[in-house]
Amino acid sequence: MSKRNSQAAKTAARERLRVERERQAKKAKAKRQVVVALSVVGVLAAAGGIGYAVVQAGKPDYWESAKDAKLVKPANTSGKNGTTVVIGESGAKKTLELYEDPRCPVCASFEQTVGKTIEKDLADGKYKIRFIGASFLDRSLTGEGSKNALSALGAALDVSPEAFLAYKSALYSAEFHPEETDDKFKDDAYLIKVANSVDALKDNKQFQADVKDGTYDKWALEMSEVFDNSEARGTPTLMMDGKKVTGSDGQNAPMTVEEFTTAVDKALKA
Repeated sequence: MSKRNSQAAKTAARERLRVERERQAKKAKAKRQVVVALSVVGVLAAAGGIGYAVVQAGKPDYWESAKDAKLVKPANTSGKNGTTVVIGESGAKKTLELYEDPRCPVCASFEQTVGKTIEKDLADGKYKIRFIGASFLDRSLTGEGSKNALSALGAALDVSPEAFLAYKSALYSAEFHPEETDDKFKDDAYLIKVANSVDALKDNKQFQADVKDGTYDKWALEMSEVFDNSEARGTPTLMMDGKKVTGSDGQNAPMTVEEFTTAVDKALKA
């Protein structure tokens, strides 16, 4: 091979190497630009997400908004904001106050054990009962099941006092009452499922609409406030004439039929 051909070959090789280096440099530059662009988009998206989160955090949640909603009082109520719920024969001289939280497992045990006795006493005119609903477990356990169930109880009360009592019994039943940590009552569909076990509420379109629409959500919050401002510090709590009705321990609600009957009879004679 001549020197001239050898030199030409070297020149061609260097040219090919230069072109390849430029191609690789352009490719690397383009890649850097894509990475930078994606990084900017990511930052903007993150900023947008943070901004959205801040905006959302600044908005009240549904139940906060419900405080400002129009109050709809269920039928069969009285008193300020319709939060006085008294059931029983008008001739009964005394009233037993019953404080309960729908999510409360002890309330469920109380209702499953003593509930039928209370219903019989009401039918016999032994006393009237005033129901005060609570939702403090929504705060301590987080959730909204207590408030939502109270609202559904308001819808049942609007149907009739009998429907209210039967629905309350169903909510606390062994079949339907969830563990207190399971916020199952927040689900309207579940509350309606429970209601379908009650004759007066089964397939009741107005009741179902009131549950789904949250007709008595504001009322449920007002009822909860009555409990919060009361002397009761837990549930279930029973009171008559301003005094606690307790079991043999002198502290807690009577949890057997025998203890309940003994304690109530004593309170009725006081």
